Amino acid sequence: MSNIKKDKILILDFGSQYTQLIARRIREIGVFSELAPFDIDIEFIERFQPKGIILSGGPDSVNNLGSARINQKIFKLNIPILGICYGMQLMAVQLGGKAKPARKHEYGFANINIESTESVLLGHIVKNNDDIKSLDVWMSHGIEVSEIPQGFNIVASSENCSIAAIENSKQNLFGLQFHPEVTHTSKGKEIIEKFIDICGCKKEWTAKNIVKNIISDLKEKLGERKVLLGLSGGVDSSVVAALLHKAIGDKLICIFVDNGLLRLNEGNQVMETFSKHMGIKVNRVNAKDKFYSALVNKNDPEIKRKIIGKCFIEVFEDEAKKLREINYLAQGTIYPDVIESAGSETGKAKVIKSHHNVGGLPENLNFELVEPIRELFKDEVRKIGIELGLPYEMLYRHPFPGPGLGVRILGEVKEEYADILRLADNIFMEELYKADLYKEVSQAFVVFLPVKSVGVTGDERRYDFVISLRAVETIDFMTARWARLPYEFLDIVSNRIINEVSRISRVVYDISGKPPATIEWE
Repeated sequence: MSNIKKDKILILDFGSQYTQLIARRIREIGVFSELAPFDIDIEFIERFQPKGIILSGGPDSVNNLGSARINQKIFKLNIPILGICYGMQLMAVQLGGKAKPARKHEYGFANINIESTESVLLGHIVKNNDDIKSLDVWMSHGIEVSEIPQGFNIVASSENCSIAAIENSKQNLFGLQFHPEVTHTSKGKEIIEKFIDICGCKKEWTAKNIVKNIISDLKEKLGERKVLLGLSGGVDSSVVAALLHKAIGDKLICIFVDNGLLRLNEGNQVMETFSKHMGIKVNRVNAKDKFYSALVNKNDPEIKRKIIGKCFIEVFEDEAKKLREINYLAQGTIYPDVIESAGSETGKAKVIKSHHNVGGLPENLNFELVEPIRELFKDEVRKIGIELGLPYEMLYRHPFPGPGLGVRILGEVKEEYADILRLADNIFMEELYKADLYKEVSQAFVVFLPVKSVGVTGDERRYDFVISLRAVETIDFMTARWARLPYEFLDIVSNRIINEVSRISRVVYDISGKPPATIEWE
């Protein structure tokens, strides 16, 4: 995809929870962006040839001994630089300014006043909107810039932060104490887009161009060689299947592993969609016994994820031996998989969870990997899926984890538990569709809890399992709030599950946000 990545923005990551949001916002505008560790070699940056650099926020305190710094040569590359939160403080301090503990910490909403209509970065907001003199923004800091470097001007302030934005327009150096990348910041996208315009980037990162370039790259790399793809029926692997089918036709062989951890009737639906309607070769393998055996007495979520990933690879290898001359294994790995598994690809944030795509691969893998959408975020994957003609219902189905029900069954995974969970989850989905609520929530599912509670059925005492409903609303899946589903709806779902699914005595509803909780329970 080299031609549509010519004009690009490099984001130096200091460990902020919002760093990948910056990358996503830039791409949404139509420009490629990539994350790199803040201490990356200056030679890498020069080879990468970004049109602009963004310094992310981070948890460090800029005045602490040994706190994160960037190579001073970066400021001499003669390209625009935008510092956000910690990035602004860092820029100020490294260029001769000062920072100090804030008189009053700001976490959450704040209101800033734009001090200069001549500001290169912020002035257009005031000029284009006569009624706007201030903005609601999202702050997250306990340190603030107290003295600006020579050549800089203060262009915005807030009630508690006298220096909320700075810029040196001659050198195209900009700093924002607030986070323009989060949706809570008014005009945040416009501010980022203005920075991109200052960088002189062409907006060529579009779904149509991405599809065209991925297919071209695949044709060049793969030629006439065969590729094995583990097809789950989820968004990511489905889009990879469509891309590979466009690129190499019948040289693509899909293995659909029925691991016993899928949703109700999902196996048949996958076969129907790809074999009958898309003309893609799909070999179905019933491997549930292998997976359940490997998961016996395994309770730790990370161990379960790695076991499931290892089992997938072993099945692929076994199936490949039955086929001739398989050279490549394709996977639906996407950018957030890599970031979350590695604690951000830059290595500056902590590991959240391992994904079976990137965490379970053996060192002696007998295939060369092909990961066509590794650089893409989920929303980008969906957009190119639409471009490829995949069904909307498939692409915008709620996310389903790679390890499937294996991480929605807390603790040890048993076939009995999976069967109970499948039925309960299906009822939840049916009622969401019936009530026109499915599209109103970003993700919904049921979690099986390996604990029992007392209930009463008829005149008899019942001592059986507990399940939890989970539904969240989110824009980016980095943060989420629990969905305020109507009580009447929850009542219907609970009654149906308890009456129709044996071995369930109690239904609860998860009202945890992210953070502090994650969306999935494991």
